[in-house]
Amino acid sequence: MKNLLIAISILLVISCKQDANVDYVVISGKVANLGDSELTINTNDRSFTETLELSSDGSFTDTLYVKSPSYVLYDSQHPVFLHLEPGYNLNISYDNNDFENSLSITGKGAEANNYLIEKKSLTKEKFGNSKDTYSLNEEEFKEKMLALKTTQDSLLNATANLAENFKAKESRNINYAYLNRLMNYEEAHQYYSSNPEFEVSEDFLDETETLDYNNEDDYLYSNDYQSMVKSYYMTKSKTLAKKDSLQNDLAFMKTVGDIQSDTIKNTLLFDFANFNINYAKDLDTFYDTFMTHTTNEDHKKVISDKYKELQALNPGNPSPKFVDYENYAGGTMSLDDLKGKYVYVDVWATWCGPCKREIPFLKEVENQYHDKNIAFVSVSIDRRQDHEAWKAMVEDKELGGIQLFADNDWKSQFVTDYKIQGIPRFILIDPEGNIVDASAPRPSNPDLINLFEELNI
Repeated sequence: MKNLLIAISILLVISCKQDANVDYVVISGKVANLGDSELTINTNDRSFTETLELSSDGSFTDTLYVKSPSYVLYDSQHPVFLHLEPGYNLNISYDNNDFENSLSITGKGAEANNYLIEKKSLTKEKFGNSKDTYSLNEEEFKEKMLALKTTQDSLLNATANLAENFKAKESRNINYAYLNRLMNYEEAHQYYSSNPEFEVSEDFLDETETLDYNNEDDYLYSNDYQSMVKSYYMTKSKTLAKKDSLQNDLAFMKTVGDIQSDTIKNTLLFDFANFNINYAKDLDTFYDTFMTHTTNEDHKKVISDKYKELQALNPGNPSPKFVDYENYAGGTMSLDDLKGKYVYVDVWATWCGPCKREIPFLKEVENQYHDKNIAFVSVSIDRRQDHEAWKAMVEDKELGGIQLFADNDWKSQFVTDYKIQGIPRFILIDPEGNIVDASAPRPSNPDLINLFEELNI
């Protein structure tokens, strides 16, 4: 009997040690009435995404080796924001037809996640309408944000069974959210009050002056802290760009390259380079600057692969082509139909606000160059179901130039060949069909006319 008790004790000790070393999360659950939608689990920054396998009744189970604490379970309609730590075993269920009332999270780690759901609902209620809140004067805005922070703190302290480490991080996160809203206030107030000249008082942001921008744990946990860190280094990089006459993208990477925390430095560098390399004016220098400052080998591989692909878009190389795109004026058109002329391509969509803001400027440039050897081509990447909306906007806005409708929206070959990740995107092609600038200046940018003049268009 004594030997049996010893054996059981040994097993319990081994079991406890194994639990302590668990480095994964188990998530399971059931989504009712999901239909044909996919269910994915993603990190907040989308650096990791996985489609979950669903059974016929909408149930699922998966094991994740967590890369960060913040994840999103998403069915293309309803996001479930999750906090995941090694050892968690969560069961998540809801009815797609009644998401708000049916969402349920149980299991190990449920306390933290249910707290976050309640916090999100409370924050939405207390913050109120963005226009009304950001239109408040400084004193009223800060008073409202302090009241929100106090309410969030009270909820955190009143929630039972939260791990002390989680509570400590979340307490700091609540403060970061408060500070981040203060930092966003000036620009938001300018927008919502239609007063672009507005500036906050000299002491409005005093509470942010002692902020530590090198806290690795908080950077991994808090989206608001991440936002403030990025803004801080963006501001520093603009000073460097002006001082050393550097392009803004190169100045940012050089500034971030001096950050002490490898995690913060590498993440900022990768997130920035992964998107902005597509728009680099000096691709080789951009790539070399990134490779000099990052220490993450996985990131190096991703950016190296992109760099090799983008070399095909260097000036002088043959342009990718569009073929038989529907022409609003009738029939179809291909890029080869415009050989012998410069071609200025505007890739846009009817739902894109920045695209629509360029329309008046594009009309001015078209009028200025209507009798020159250049064609202005607007390629809509609206979805097929929005085809009539495209036609209506072309007519209502009296859009000029050549108006084309891409054959497969974002997946159109022309779009993927040009590595287009965001719109509007402007491209200039020469009369021989070769690339002049794969990321040409926008019509609102005076540099466009300067470029045309340099080319004697």
